[in-house]
Amino acid sequence: MAEQRTTEIETPSGSTHTHTTIVTDNPRSGGMGKWVLLLTLLVVAALGYVAFSQLGAAEMAKDNAVADAAESVGEAADNVGDAAQDIGNAAQEVVGNASE
Repeated sequence: MAEQRTTEIETPSGSTHTHTTIVTDNPRSGGMGKWVLLLTLLVVAALGYVAFSQLGAAEMAKDNAVADAAESVGEAADNVGDAAQDIGNAAQEVVGNASE
């Protein structure tokens, strides 16, 4: 509710001056500014979520590639070990046949 206050001032020379002030009980609302701010925050949050989820997927893919490469290296090392074992067995057979 608005209240109108009128103040009348009389100077010593006899002239008067009137000043009117309007006082309201409730402050003015922000109106559209609040909605724009809320919408902006919502868009920023959505973009942040998408960015972090994409970065997380890329990081996971990189980790999986490293794990697959490590597994391949481990399998290759097993194959080399098996080949060395076969060579050792063959060498023992040759030595055994030569001594007979």
